[in-house]
Amino acid sequence: MDGYTVMSSRDAASVGDVFVTVTGDTSIIREEHFERMKDGAVVANSGHFNVEIDIPALESMAVEKRQMRESVMQYVLKDGRRINLLGEGRLINLAAAEGHPAMVMDMSFADQLLSVEYIVKGKAQLEKKVYSVPREIDSAVAALKLASMGIAIDELTEKQKRYLASWEEGT
Repeated sequence: MDGYTVMSSRDAASVGDVFVTVTGDTSIIREEHFERMKDGAVVANSGHFNVEIDIPALESMAVEKRQMRESVMQYVLKDGRRINLLGEGRLINLAAAEGHPAMVMDMSFADQLLSVEYIVKGKAQLEKKVYSVPREIDSAVAALKLASMGIAIDELTEKQKRYLASWEEGT
């Protein structure tokens, strides 16, 4: 619907340049895909451990393997095509990144800490189940973050809050 071409992964292997798995399943990119990939293709996993990309198949197909830079291993196939594997096929955001910046992590940790406080203080009233972070906590952390950055935003009017909370008006 957005104008993207949809096709099988086997067909996509011959036209794509960058392949990132995000399925959480095993053997998503296999020998049959490597055989069709263009020279210089980049392959990474962001889905689950290092099982989404069939690395043993890639290893067996390669006549040469060389470290191009940190977190980039290049496999040269018999016909000279090169396939670049990022982060050893492990979760790329963990294996090859430098981590989330402190500007992001401080909000995450603040949400976690305030959520733990919420649970401890309200444990008598809470059922044993998974809860979303309460909106008040998330909003307070966001407001503090914006203030620490010297950023001011508009406050919703009461009318705007009512509108967003209901299905009475609009589409």
